[in-house]
Amino acid sequence: MPYTLKDLFLKNKTWAGERVAEDPDYFRRLVKQQKPDYLWIGCADSRVPANEILGLPPGEVFVHRNIANVVAHTDFNCLSVMQFAVDMLKVKHVMVVGHYGCSGVHTALHQGRVGLADNWLRHVRDIFDLHQVRLEQIEDPVLRHDRLCELNAIEQVRHVAQTSIVEDAWQRGQELTLHAWVYGLKDGLLRDLGMTVRSSQELESVYRAAVTALFEN
Repeated sequence: MPYTLKDLFLKNKTWAGERVAEDPDYFRRLVKQQKPDYLWIGCADSRVPANEILGLPPGEVFVHRNIANVVAHTDFNCLSVMQFAVDMLKVKHVMVVGHYGCSGVHTALHQGRVGLADNWLRHVRDIFDLHQVRLEQIEDPVLRHDRLCELNAIEQVRHVAQTSIVEDAWQRGQELTLHAWVYGLKDGLLRDLGMTVRSSQELESVYRAAVTALFEN
């Protein structure tokens, strides 16, 4: 049964009261400047909340979410979040986190039509086209979908690495590592996809190794 808006305010009041009961300084700490080490770029899916998955309290993870965790070089929303996180907050890790069962990836895979979002999901469809030959060799449709979810996370990390924001950070010697992960809705576990990049020089070799590993499993 859906919650009413009144229910949501009541639940918020209960939640706030529980936090103070457990820790009287909880909200006093939150009003201080945030200093997270992590930027999470994830899917907008309501089942994938970054802080809860990582077991971290508010203030520890800077978060950007959109449909299918896409990093497009023309998306100034995402780029602005990245620039603030890297240049101002000095995060040390950027994680692009996909998830199995992603509806956006499923729609792109099957060339479905949902409206305006079709244009956004074209980015994911481009990834399918890039790896089409190997993906179509996977007979199991669920496994093929899973593999595209993984490829999407890997490709988006490549996009992150190619932004002027990250290139400039590495150029000035800033400590910054990029990661591609995928989250399992069935078991609640994160999986490292082997796309861990620390410099522009290693980007392509790490990328090729990560993609190759996916199709060897």
